[in-house]
Amino acid sequence: MPIEKKARIPIWFYPSTITMIDNMYPQNDFRSRSEFLEKAAQFYCGYLSADEAVNFLPRALTSAISGTVQSSENRISRLLFKLAVEMSMMMNVVAAGADVDDIHLARLRGKCVEDVKRSIGAINFDEVMRFQRGE
Repeated sequence: MPIEKKARIPIWFYPSTITMIDNMYPQNDFRSRSEFLEKAAQFYCGYLSADEAVNFLPRALTSAISGTVQSSENRISRLLFKLAVEMSMMMNVVAAGADVDDIHLARLRGKCVEDVKRSIGAINFDEVMRFQRGE
């Protein structure tokens, strides 16, 4: 690839813009205004030409996001399945030793729904035990 020779061009800026450039280029490890302005122009041209890549970028981003969401969904589904199995086991053990009629069971379900709504799903076993003991 042939080495390009830089060309000198006249450029006009407002004094406030020159001050802003003079403050920014040393802070960002540029050796000169010229280097700063060249990088800024390249960046801005890339930004403007991103419209041409609109057909590629959204597919790539959508694919990456979909993969991440799918992975999270699979992991959450597996954990929910394991939790459901444990809950089923616990319910069977408790039901085998409990003598609760249908009316009390319906009331308990209503109370549990309210507890879960109020606590946003964070149920504390100690609180349940105190309730069951009538404390």
